Amino acid sequence: MRRYTLKVLKVFAATFLLFVIYLNISLTDLVSDPIPWGDDYRQGWPHPPLSFSGKRVHDHNVNSSSRDEGLPIYPSISRYSEDRIVNQIHFVSQDVQEKQQRGESIPLKKILVESGRSSWKLPAGQELFVQQNCSTQACELTDYRHATQNADVVVFTDTLFLKSYPRSPDQIWALFMLESPLYTPDFRSYRSAFNWTATYRHDSTIVTPYEKFVPLNPSLLTRTPTRNYAAGKRRKVAWFVSNCYALNNRMEYARELGQYIQVDVYGDCGTFQCSRHQSDECFNMLNRDYKFYLSFENSNCRDYITEKFFINGLKNDVVPIVMGAAPEDYKRAAPPHSFIHVDYFQSPKHLAAYLHQLDHNDSLYNEYFAWKGLWDNINTYFWCRVCALAHDTKSRGVSWYRDVETWWRGGDVCIEKSWREVPSVQEQIADLAVTLRRG
Repeated sequence: MRRYTLKVLKVFAATFLLFVIYLNISLTDLVSDPIPWGDDYRQGWPHPPLSFSGKRVHDHNVNSSSRDEGLPIYPSISRYSEDRIVNQIHFVSQDVQEKQQRGESIPLKKILVESGRSSWKLPAGQELFVQQNCSTQACELTDYRHATQNADVVVFTDTLFLKSYPRSPDQIWALFMLESPLYTPDFRSYRSAFNWTATYRHDSTIVTPYEKFVPLNPSLLTRTPTRNYAAGKRRKVAWFVSNCYALNNRMEYARELGQYIQVDVYGDCGTFQCSRHQSDECFNMLNRDYKFYLSFENSNCRDYITEKFFINGLKNDVVPIVMGAAPEDYKRAAPPHSFIHVDYFQSPKHLAAYLHQLDHNDSLYNEYFAWKGLWDNINTYFWCRVCALAHDTKSRGVSWYRDVETWWRGGDVCIEKSWREVPSVQEQIADLAVTLRRG
């Protein structure tokens, strides 16, 4: 009996281990971090106490009373498409300006990093704000949880521990997320607990994209002489991927595309190998041999554009073919004419026809690199912006999300297949058809 019990336990342990390995493979991309929440997440916690008094903003946190007299700092209906990042970097609140003019000291705002400073590699105290020469430096970072009630701002990641957090009346709670809504926890139990969001979404309070590209000041232009980016490249399309089971059917799309044009898939999902531990060698090969790269995200969600596009695509000498966010989101986030969106085409076959057209016409192909030397990515100084806005609560008042769950996951935030079904994309497809006829 004892021997039988041991055998059953061994079988169970082996099965559990295989299940864990399967999850790790299924939910992890080649260059992505693992799914961000852990065992401490539980559904159904009591709703956090909301004792502060302030105006509620509607479900999408678009505050129509944002300052119209100057550059926008907060989301607004009239300036909905703007991410306000550069404005926030330079922002100094009226409260701080008045104290500076009177020669008064500015009290420090305490910012509590709920997940711990070590996970962000952040120094304690005021050091970071001085080091980065923030527009407002009167803030200090802490992860000392016993100081929770004394914190002015608490920054939560999507691994939430709200049940144990006491809250002072005017305390700001900010929700920081970089994963897509399909891979983040349910927020319905604390839907109106948060004042700010800090995500890649352009309508977040503090927009935190994976990368931010801006046009260079004309006086700083370093554009190189005309170059033929097609020279010496003999292979067509490459893709580095190890998650073969994404929810947006990207693998199926790539396989169908491969029926009409050469697609070399590297990693666990393909027949080509290039270790993630040798990324420099992989990118050197990509730049040398390939014309196109599949920057396919694991989810088709608004504004969800990761390093698969910014690093693997734009920062290399290939044309990124993108799947993930809507075409208008890529247009807002990327330099002009720097990518090809799959939803501009009726099918993989039609996309392949256009790629063949570019492959045989170096002039058309090189148009996708005209932005290089004219645009560059910048540091978005996330913590500087948190500090600047932390000092703005008196003049603006405290507001909070009525339903952060609906804002984050409702409506057409994420779709299963194609953005072509969304009416606003149809006009873009028509515009592109005119462009393609030039070739």
